[in-house]
Amino acid sequence: MCVFAAAAPGILGLGGTASNLFLGSLGLNAATGLAQRSAAQAAANQQYESALIANRSAEQAFTAQQEATAAQLKETQASAAQEKLAKTIKGLEARGAIKANEQAGLTVQMLLQNEERQTANAREAINQSLESARRQFTRNVSGLEAQRDSRRNQLQSNINQAYNQIPSLGSVLLNVASTGLSSYGQLLPS
Repeated sequence: MCVFAAAAPGILGLGGTASNLFLGSLGLNAATGLAQRSAAQAAANQQYESALIANRSAEQAFTAQQEATAAQLKETQASAAQEKLAKTIKGLEARGAIKANEQAGLTVQMLLQNEERQTANAREAINQSLESARRQFTRNVSGLEAQRDSRRNQLQSNINQAYNQIPSLGSVLLNVASTGLSSYGQLLPS
């Protein structure tokens, strides 16, 4: 632009110096606008790269938490299986002890049924606790997924905001033109 200004002194109805200052001002405004646009693009790209790293971290945290929750459920299931086995063995021992008395009749039958009922109730209580643990595992995993998705959405929002801060080339050029017209109007002789 400066070459054009030097080659055409007095352009646009202004004196040579005023014309050169006007064109220099336009060039400076254009360079500033483009530099700001470039800086905003660099900031948005940096935000994007940071978001990629944060997303990987969120995925790793999700995986670790999910594995820990699954391991906890597995331990609960193993403990429940051992407890059910112990209750079954205890019930069998109690029935064996009742039969070992070598008594016969209705009383022995009632004692055996009572012991069988107590063993079944104990196993059912364990089954219910285990089912409750499974449901809690499902809720915990759903919570972890929601937390991960919330992090992802926040990162995407940050990226979108950063890219929305980049002025378009058209807006930079319109701003230069607007500033140029304003300056031109001030430089015209009254």
